[in-house]
Amino acid sequence: MPGPEPQDCEGAGPGSGVRVLVTGATGLLGRSLCRQLRSDGWIVIATGFSRASPRMHQCDLTSEEQVQRLVRTHKPEVVVHCAAERRPDVVERASDSALNLNVHATATLAKEAATCGAFLVYISTDYVFDGRNPPYGEDDSPNPLNLYGRSKREGEREVQRHCPDCVILRVPILFGEVQRVEESAVTSLWSSVLDQSQTWSLDHVQQRFPTDVRDVSRVISNICSRRQQDPSLCGVFHFSGKEQMTKYEMSKSIAEAFELPSNHIVPVTDPAPSSGPASRPLNSRLNCSRLELIGLSVEPRPFRVAILDSLWPFTPDKKWRQTVFH
Repeated sequence: MPGPEPQDCEGAGPGSGVRVLVTGATGLLGRSLCRQLRSDGWIVIATGFSRASPRMHQCDLTSEEQVQRLVRTHKPEVVVHCAAERRPDVVERASDSALNLNVHATATLAKEAATCGAFLVYISTDYVFDGRNPPYGEDDSPNPLNLYGRSKREGEREVQRHCPDCVILRVPILFGEVQRVEESAVTSLWSSVLDQSQTWSLDHVQQRFPTDVRDVSRVISNICSRRQQDPSLCGVFHFSGKEQMTKYEMSKSIAEAFELPSNHIVPVTDPAPSSGPASRPLNSRLNCSRLELIGLSVEPRPFRVAILDSLWPFTPDKKWRQTVFH
């Protein structure tokens, strides 16, 4: 279970040395969040499982015994639960293991957070909505179309049942500094931009709101900081990028950001069945006004700027980087 104690350093930021346990710290959001929290002065207890590094605590969240040992050993004051099986098609194909992580492990973690008195932040998804009547406010009734959305909705219910003073943060499709382009459905479009040897037909129907994990991480840190000042802060909140884009529009925007041709990318405007087993909502746009009204939101960085940061390490010609960044 926990390996050698990571040498977390307390900074001088708003975290003030408060202990925060982050699940899914090896994932796209988890990595970004750990960096942000450390920068803001929090003491981060980073956890992972199969990809856990020596500086992390290895924990199988589906093991009640391991979760209990982790929480009771480190006694975090805040728990941010990022870990999940977030790929809708994988959830459909491997439903038992996905539900075990997304629902049952969430319930176990929520129980332990309640036992030690920790403030719990649960990361959920816009896929709890069916996409038929956007934008969706926090109080609108969820109606997920696929098993992934249903599992995250059940996860929401579990954390609210065990930790009624928790915060649930729903976010849409995420991207950021990926370890491989396939890690995000947004950055995976890079292959369609680079490969000009064929025509790429991309969906131009489903509306998405790509959101940089660095912005999400700042919002989470803001929420945790405010909670230290105001113990009454709880409930459901939404955060999302503001730019509405289809896969086709994202690919075109990526090409423009890198000044690459895009004539080989064509839109598919006829609604068609999902390419995988999971159905997707047509437009699950989130209304984020609640977070904005209490001053905890951030201005999302423009997509073209953020995607440059995310994908430049994967450019085939490194001279491009020197030209653009120097």
